[in-house]
Amino acid sequence: MNDDRTRVQEFFAVRAADWDARFPDDGPAYAEAVAALGLRPGSRVLDAGCGTGRALPALRTAVGRSGVVLGADLTPEMIDAAVRAGRDRDGSLLRADVSSLPVRSGSLDAVFGAGLISHLAVPQRDLGELARVVRPGGLLALFHPVGRAALAARHGRELTPDDLRAEPQLRPLLAAAGWRLTSYVDEDARFLALAVREG
Repeated sequence: MNDDRTRVQEFFAVRAADWDARFPDDGPAYAEAVAALGLRPGSRVLDAGCGTGRALPALRTAVGRSGVVLGADLTPEMIDAAVRAGRDRDGSLLRADVSSLPVRSGSLDAVFGAGLISHLAVPQRDLGELARVVRPGGLLALFHPVGRAALAARHGRELTPDDLRAEPQLRPLLAAAGWRLTSYVDEDARFLALAVREG
């Protein structure tokens, strides 16, 4: 497991400083994905694997000043970049692994995860940990600002049926972790899977 953590940290550490500059036009897509969660003022939400915190302003707007916004990321350089961008004003930043969150069980209303699933060391376990911290009936949004085909093309690889984000893979994976998939969109401009916490 430590090898997986190290690999993820090394991948993102060298990219943190210019991460936002590489994807300058993603803001509206993040805002739309956050809006799809239907958060209300006073809601409590976690941005899991928050990176440079690009979702935090939209999450703060959605939950208002009375809400709670947490951003958790494994890579210190990403947390530092979020602070430099001033996004710590929109949420509390935690250096934490999504496989073991320092958050009380059932204490959150929703989890937002952008580009998260392909970096989970043990996807069912880690999605189960996200389910642990969310109340029954709470929501999960798995998001990427481009769809699976566009992302595969960007990385010069083929889109394969065993991709965890493919609906036939994702639906049972989420179910085994305590989530029920309620909406699935995979188009060139975005990937967004919404799920509700069972139980």
